[in-house]
This record gives sequence, C-alpha cells and structure tokens, in this order.
Amino acid sequence: MYDYMNGKSRVEKLTLFEQIADAFHIPGHLLGLARRSWEPAPAAPEHQRADHAPPDGDDLVAMDHFRSADRQTGGGRLYGAVVRHLSDRVAPRLVDIGSGPQVLAAAAALTEMAGWMAHDSGHNDRAPGHFARALPLARTSGDLPLAAHAAASSSHLALQTGDAAGAVRWVRTGQDLAARGPRNPAPTARLHTMQARALAAAAQPIPAARALDAAHSDLQAAPAADHPWLSPFDTAALASESALILRDLEQYDEALTHGERAVTLREAGRTRSLALSRISLVDIHVPRGDLDAAVSVGHDLLSTSPTLSSVRVVQQLDGLRRLLKPHRGYPPVRDYLARFEAARRARMLLLADIIPPSPGGTTA
Repeated sequence: MYDYMNGKSRVEKLTLFEQIADAFHIPGHLLGLARRSWEPAPAAPEHQRADHAPPDGDDLVAMDHFRSADRQTGGGRLYGAVVRHLSDRVAPRLVDIGSGPQVLAAAAALTEMAGWMAHDSGHNDRAPGHFARALPLARTSGDLPLAAHAAASSSHLALQTGDAAGAVRWVRTGQDLAARGPRNPAPTARLHTMQARALAAAAQPIPAARALDAAHSDLQAAPAADHPWLSPFDTAALASESALILRDLEQYDEALTHGERAVTLREAGRTRSLALSRISLVDIHVPRGDLDAAVSVGHDLLSTSPTLSSVRVVQQLDGLRRLLKPHRGYPPVRDYLARFEAARRARMLLLADIIPPSPGGTTA
C-alpha cells in the first residue's frame, strides 16, 4: 500500500484489492468486491426474521469489526473511528421517529466501546463521559444487562484512577440493574469481580474473597443466551482479574496460578490482553523474589508488536521498568532493561502520533 500510495507500483490485478480487504478487514462492497469469506452472512429477509427486532442498520456488524480490530491493534487509532461512526451513522437515527429502541441499545454499546478506546488511548478525561452517556441510553432502551455492563465499565475506570469508593458505588448501581433484568451471568460476574478488586484495593481481604468466589460461581452457572452487545467476560478475563485481586491482597502464590492461567487462555489474536496479562505476571514474580521468572516473562513481552496502539500498555510497560530498576544490580535484570530500552525507543517512535508528550516536551 505504501508503494501504491507513493506511485511506485500500479494495481493491475484484482487480487491486490482482495488482499488489502482481507488484511485490513475492509468489507468487500467498500472496494467494489464481493462479500469476503470472513464477513457475516447478510441479514435474512424481513419475513424470515425472528419476532424481536435486530439492531438497526449495520451497527452490530460495525461493532464486531471494531471489536476484532481493537483486540489485535489496540484502541489508540480506533477511538476516532468509533466516535465518527456514532456521530455520522447512529446519532441521526436517535431522533428519527422511524427508529425503534434497538438504536438506543446500539448507541449505548458503541458509546461504551468509545469509552474503553478513550481509556486505551490515555484519554481518561474523556472515558468517564462516554460511560456516563452509555448507561442512560442502555436503560432507556430497556436493555438492563447492557446497562449493568456500562456500570461495570465505570467501576473499572474508577479503580484505574484510584477511586475505590466510587468503584463500589458503580458496582451497586450495576447490581441493581442486573437484578431487575433477565438473568445474564457475564455482567453479574464482571460486577462481582469489580467489587472484589475495589475491596482488595481497600485492604478488605475477607469480603474481597467472597466477591471473587461469587464471580467464579456466576461464570460456572448455566450460560444465558448470547447477548449481541456485551463484550465477552470469560474464564480468561476472570483469571486475569483474579490475579490482580490476589496480588493486591499479597497472596502471591495464588495470584501466580491465576496469572499463568490467564496467559495460557489468551488467544493469539488478543495482542493487548496477552501483553497486559504478562505484565501482571512480572508484577507478581518480583515481590515473590523470583527475578529470573520476571525476566523470562519480560523477554516474552518484548515480542509484543511495537505497533500495538495502546497507551495503556505503554504506561504499564513503563511501570514494569520502574518495578525492575531497583534490581538492576542483578545481571539478567540489567541486560533485560537494556533490551527493554531499545524496544521502548522503537515503540515510542512508531506511536508518536498517539502518545502525548510529557510536560518536558519528550515522551520519556
């Protein structure tokens, strides 16, 4: 594509457009091609559809494409695309008298996604606004599991900013919404997990352990029907969160078990989740005094794509560097930090357009 855009090559075969479409998951019709094999099947005719109305327009297809790209490349460069989709494709239908309640659910789900992508882009000043808008949209649509899911997202963000009390309040809001809607284990498990994390951060080990047990029980229950708008909260996500909870409670051996399970369960396509799980493992190994294991996982982290557009990952990698620096007298740690600095320089160069400079004018 670089050579083509700069006039160094010419497109003479249709296969090149097909390769571009497949590589970047561009729907075929946008390039004048037939529907690609990975695209969802077209919607059934009106008379063949189920009684409940499907999502308006192509919102669910768009959501799936955004979600798939986000798992692989991070939200740094997708945030603007999601906001534009909301503004251009969804917002006009909110005031269209011909629209049904599904457009409210679509707006809620995509707004919640925009909040996560803002968070992943380092814009924690914007993320709360997106989550705060998603909740009333979901509630008005009548989709209470989606509303509970949005409340869980606000709880997560509160934890990231050190507001454990606020995180608990959002959990209570979400649990109230979940109790009034149809049973769905995923948002309920996620809410219990956020409750456990908030309690662990507040150094309350017994209630934190109870909330974590409740989360595991939720996911072991009979699964509900798939919900089109909810991002998955599965055993891999719960293992990752369990590791963080137990780390905060200084139960490092148990945290290690869950952390290793999270890494094992992560799919190869979930680049950011795998990187975050590995960072958590290093964060567990160091206080356990196992520097060799920490360095080993650290080397695995160096294989993370330098183009992963996640400011959140960059910030956590910098935290990992600060964690290891006091141990640089140990040769394996010193050698690793040297490799880390080289990899970091490459990452910062490739992500310079999305990583804001520090007050001193650099990205160090």
